[in-house]
Amino acid sequence: MARYVLDPRALEMLVCPLTKTQLSLNTDKSELISLAARMAFPIKKGVPLLCVSEGRTLDDDEFERLK
Repeated sequence: MARYVLDPRALEMLVCPLTKTQLSLNTDKSELISLAARMAFPIKKGVPLLCVSEGRTLDDDEFERLK
């Protein structure tokens, strides 16, 4: 799986579509993480997919590791 890097300036402008809070980058999985919503949103071909239907819920263990 290819890993895509987001420009840090772009990351500063993006927010969670549910909570409107800051997102963090998980480079291992090419995802943007919303701890407030307990969701991960994929980055595909360098484009963050910030639709709720594209996101996945973080399980308890993963949530604790990312906190």
